Amino acid sequence: MALSNVLQTPAAGFSFENTSRNAAFDEALKGPKPMKTGTTIAGLIFKDGVVLGADTRATSSDVVADKACAKIHYIAPNIFCCGAGTAADTQKTTDLLSSNLTIFSMNSGRKPRIVMAVNILQDMLYRYRGSIGASLILGGVDCTGSHLYTVGPYGSVTTDRYLAMGSGNLNALGILEDGFKPDLELEDAKELVRAAIQAGIMSDLGSGHNIDICVITKEGIDYIRPYQESEFKVTREIKYKFAPGTTAVLREKVEPLKLELVDESVKHMDTA
Repeated sequence: MALSNVLQTPAAGFSFENTSRNAAFDEALKGPKPMKTGTTIAGLIFKDGVVLGADTRATSSDVVADKACAKIHYIAPNIFCCGAGTAADTQKTTDLLSSNLTIFSMNSGRKPRIVMAVNILQDMLYRYRGSIGASLILGGVDCTGSHLYTVGPYGSVTTDRYLAMGSGNLNALGILEDGFKPDLELEDAKELVRAAIQAGIMSDLGSGHNIDICVITKEGIDYIRPYQESEFKVTREIKYKFAPGTTAVLREKVEPLKLELVDESVKHMDTA
């Protein structure tokens, strides 16, 4: 009997068996609705340091909220971080990390190491179990060399010679995997990161507009904003000003307001 039930041909057409159940779940789990965000961030280790790149489009569901959002954040003089996810979460998380490392540098007189920043981020994000929507690529140069890490919203950590995150990360990774070589020169590394971010922009609706690049070496930081401006310029072809009477008035009704004067007083201004 059990076997016949398993092999029974399902009824044709759509099944609405779980409609009532799903509606009950929606009613019971009232709360903030998740919004889709879009970003493409990438980074790689080249011959003399690290190159980070990001697009500048900030989205709120299907609305472009900001065309020039800065997604590469300062952490320390030798460390920068790219953020994907909720803009407020990435900004606040990187600000807290930067202040902690500044206190460490003031107390010790030394520049922080990248692994120290990664451990602080990992502990912070794991503590909140994904409630902080921050996917980060951390890159920098310290006394042990050049390093590149990703830290996920749940505290997961990955390290490699080249990395990408965000909704356009698969397109960016395809470009990085194809063009990456050990000991890349600076200009080649910058061009490869630019091409990776451009691939994310062209293939992901949540990524777009300009491309920012940050180069980190032992000599210092070179933050280029923008490294490439968007080639898609939108110009209005017609004027959207309509003359009075363009839209017909179908119905008009005026109701006078009934007001009752409760109190009235007159104050004279002293002009002496």
